[in-house]
Amino acid sequence: MKIIIAGAGAVGTHLAKLLAGEKQDIILMDEDEDRLGKLGNNFDLMTVNISPTSISGLKEAGTANADLFIAVTPNESQNMTACMLAAGLGAKKTVARIDNYEYLLPKYQEFFAKRGVHSLIYPEMLAAKDIVDAVKMSWIRQWWEFAGGALVLIGTKMRETAEILNIPLYELGGQNIPFHIVAIKRGNETIIPRGDDSILLNDIVYFTTTKKYIPYIRKIAGKENYADVRNVMIMGGSRIAVRTVQYMPEYMRTKIIESDYARCNRLTELVDDKVMIINGDGRDLDLLTEEGIKNTEAFVALTGSAETNILACLAAKRMGVSKTVAQVENVDYISMAESMDIGCVINKKFIAASHIYQMMLDADVSNVKCLTFANADVAEFTVKAGARITRSQVKDAGLPKGATIGGLIRNGEGILVTGNTTIQENDHVVVFCLNMMIKKLEKFFN
Repeated sequence: MKIIIAGAGAVGTHLAKLLAGEKQDIILMDEDEDRLGKLGNNFDLMTVNISPTSISGLKEAGTANADLFIAVTPNESQNMTACMLAAGLGAKKTVARIDNYEYLLPKYQEFFAKRGVHSLIYPEMLAAKDIVDAVKMSWIRQWWEFAGGALVLIGTKMRETAEILNIPLYELGGQNIPFHIVAIKRGNETIIPRGDDSILLNDIVYFTTTKKYIPYIRKIAGKENYADVRNVMIMGGSRIAVRTVQYMPEYMRTKIIESDYARCNRLTELVDDKVMIINGDGRDLDLLTEEGIKNTEAFVALTGSAETNILACLAAKRMGVSKTVAQVENVDYISMAESMDIGCVINKKFIAASHIYQMMLDADVSNVKCLTFANADVAEFTVKAGARITRSQVKDAGLPKGATIGGLIRNGEGILVTGNTTIQENDHVVVFCLNMMIKKLEKFFN
């Protein structure tokens, strides 16, 4: 597959690195030569120093033969124009990064498609949805729903109160246990566990289960004393913050702390009257105390500085907040945030890359999620008629090392998978895999 990525910024560079490892024909273009130079020579891709809106430049890059053209520059208008030109020159499919939520409305989908913009991606909106999922439950690090919630993935950190520490997995229960442990993140290592593996203190454990068994997972993880989230404090009135409060459940009360007075005035126009806007510095401990940090269950740091966000979350933790979320766009800081026990990290690059990566898959994949801490991914495949995965029980399917099936949805019902399970046509299968292996798994489900 020939893929052209326009824009060597954070999203474009991260995506190019990921796709280069898949043995695809990748071309990364940018009009800023310095950005391209930062990639070095360690990746199997071609860089071209041209403007993505130059017709001659697009022709030179071979856009006419492109299977996928992705425009992710910081400029929305440039992305839209580049996609229109690329489609006109022969690119089969185009994706544009946008900043305007209105463009995503269903009534405009055909309008843009006719003009050559086939798909739109709004990273801030995707990040906001992940933040809301993260704060719904104070004891969970990561939470994702599949098939409307028929099956859920839960990531939570093991503390001293966990009931399942130091017990081999084969001893935790037989075939009828209501969960499947799909992965364990231990230090810098991600483990696809086997029966003789054990869960250790400070592991982040990823479970798949159905909603009715979430209280049971909470009990065995020793998290029953964690307060339910009712009050949320957000530091930084960014576009992500605006989207986040719009997706918050009705029962949550939210405050936004923003240091820029003009932005505070603008926020009062953008968000609901129920959201309190506070002009001040979210790092000011006296201000946080005055605004009720002691009675706040979740603190979300969304400034443009990763360092500020991490430190603010640490301060909130020390002041008794049980759930913190930090926006960390510098990938190098993610492992540091984990070592400092920041509850949840949001990274727009990973989120956007997961959604774009999904578009290049041949299989019917309705969901691809990146596990930020675990350097791994979760994908939801729809099984085609006669697919290889249906010809034997799961234990004999020959899935590659580093991949495991976490569960499936059949006729709308979530089902946990064992080695003796036989997967059927039209099942929605949730697969956990390491290091962007999803492309290698397509052949099992097609």
